[in-house]
Amino acid sequence: MGGDNRGDLRLLALLLVAAVVLVGILAVVAVPLGAGAVAAFDAGLGLKEAAVWGFVTTVALLVLFALVAGDGLLGELQFMLGSFFAFFAIITLLIAWVF
Repeated sequence: MGGDNRGDLRLLALLLVAAVVLVGILAVVAVPLGAGAVAAFDAGLGLKEAAVWGFVTTVALLVLFALVAGDGLLGELQFMLGSFFAFFAIITLLIAWVF
């Protein structure tokens, strides 16, 4: 029994080290790529640009909600359409206000 625990701990340690290395590599790669996004936000966003970001955010949220709902899309469709327009309006205005 003791050997099984040691093997599990070694596997966990190996996975944790791999995860830390992966996060480090992603950080090194993402920082130069993120400079373009930072430059875009420096000047601020108008309502047109905020609408694009709000649309993408709203669609991503509603796809996530549909996937985890479990009841199926047809039963929830009327509620999702109403919430889409509410989310879109609120998120777009908040993005335009903050940025």
